[in-house]
Amino acid sequence: MFPSPMGEALGLPDKARRHALTLLTLLVLLLGASGDALAHAVAEGDKGYIQEIYGAHLISFVYLGAKHMVTGYDHILFLLGVIFFLYRMQHIALYVSLFAIGHSTTMLLGVYFNIGINSYLIDAIIGLSVVYKALDNIGAYQRWFGVQPNTKAATLVFGLFHGFGLSSKILEYEIASDGLLPNLLAFNVGVEVGQLLALSAILIVMGFWRRTAGFLRHAYTANVAMMCAGFMLVGYQLTGYFVA
Repeated sequence: MFPSPMGEALGLPDKARRHALTLLTLLVLLLGASGDALAHAVAEGDKGYIQEIYGAHLISFVYLGAKHMVTGYDHILFLLGVIFFLYRMQHIALYVSLFAIGHSTTMLLGVYFNIGINSYLIDAIIGLSVVYKALDNIGAYQRWFGVQPNTKAATLVFGLFHGFGLSSKILEYEIASDGLLPNLLAFNVGVEVGQLLALSAILIVMGFWRRTAGFLRHAYTANVAMMCAGFMLVGYQLTGYFVA
């Protein structure tokens, strides 16, 4: 966790504020342009395909799962928060595995047993997972409450919510029961492939950034920006819930 005091969030130096503003502007444009992607939506063409097919189509569902993961900004933001201050590969593998176990479990069980949860509400919780992890990274809980939450347990629990977000959206498309289980397993394999691709890209970028002298200086600002993006996701989803 980055040790800067929380009070600095309200009084960042001019240069840091400019970096934060730039990051937030990019996030606003990214999130505003993504539309349905923020709600775990599947592209219209994919939606039609899912509704029309019967039987096992393993390759197709692996592709759909990987596509969903690499275009799921909420997943990627949370994953970035989880590995932000992890340097050893065994630690990264442990946390990513906990996240994968969580979202795989609820995605499979949610669809197979038809456990429907309002997608806007579950996606708002997923947005809060991004906020939670950003606050954890800047040491807010120790400063505010004098305790450090169990980061492993939190990663697993939020993984469960991420999986329910995915299962809730899949249920809306009424996937055929014929070939349901193999297709779901293939989709989950695709999600994990997509997660590894996203993680690889994040680690490459983070590896270069960590070698620069300004990493620790700007890490706090980056996590504040990530927290704001999480709040934007929450607001977007709650607006959709009350308007729908």
